[in-house]
Amino acid sequence: MKIPNNMVNALALFLSLFSAIGCTSKKAEEVKFSSSSMDPVEISAQKIKVFSAEKNAYIWVERIYKSDEEWKKQLSPLSLEVTRQKGTERAFSGKYADNHAKGIYSCICCGTDLFTSDTKFESGTGWPSFWQPIAKENISTASDSDLGYERTEVMCARCGAHLGHVFDDGPKPTGLRYCMNSVALNFTPSK
Repeated sequence: MKIPNNMVNALALFLSLFSAIGCTSKKAEEVKFSSSSMDPVEISAQKIKVFSAEKNAYIWVERIYKSDEEWKKQLSPLSLEVTRQKGTERAFSGKYADNHAKGIYSCICCGTDLFTSDTKFESGTGWPSFWQPIAKENISTASDSDLGYERTEVMCARCGAHLGHVFDDGPKPTGLRYCMNSVALNFTPSK
């Protein structure tokens, strides 16, 4: 039985997305998305459900796919290194490590809401830390053993930006510590 090309392309795209969000053993960085290699219909069909703090509801948004050059134009060199190349800012150097204002932390790359100040806590690590995301749908995770031991990488579910890592040494009620890079975040104070 011959499978039509459009079905083969759709299946390949689905498998790439499945791998990119950490649902297989394939590392997220091994999957590259390029808007130029996809059919415009396939790109527009890539919607995900995320929680919007502004609307206080779940909304459907399109995934964000940009080339390295497009990200370079949008981001500072350090934000580019951290979010697109899985870097880490120096401890105690980020502008949000000691931020105590009320508000929402969103992805610097695509604006997706990620954390609220209500879940932020002082971890003593030098990076902004949270005990849970604003909604589980807004982030994705993947296994990371780049330093020779196992960690869990945290990424934006909408654009794939590297945000930091999550550890199991956080406070109650979750016991988790989402250790994020300030340069991967934007902060919007509450009104």
